Amino acid sequence: MALDSRPAAGVVFFERREIDQLLRLYGRMVAAGEWRDYGMAGTIDHAVFSVFRHAAESPLYRIEKRPALARKQGEWAVIGQGGLTLKRGHDLSQVLRMFDKGRFKVVD
Repeated sequence: MALDSRPAAGVVFFERREIDQLLRLYGRMVAAGEWRDYGMAGTIDHAVFSVFRHAAESPLYRIEKRPALARKQGEWAVIGQGGLTLKRGHDLSQVLRMFDKGRFKVVD
């Protein structure tokens, strides 16, 4: 029996180029020693890419894709550990720029 890697009908998930962008960012942050693990999930109304400092913790950041908000404030959002929306926009690459070196620093 062949396994189908496509998400179930009606589930929002990331496209290949979006996953590529997210994993490039993840690789940079792992190399910098900031992040250690990640998780991805797709639901009926949104997809989530979560990043962790340690696998047993709650996520440091959630990068969410909510297509229902695409014509409003933008389908992409970075949500912080406390649930606060840190960045929102229409373009994934623009939203991910908040993690660029010099613009962002993790503080313990």
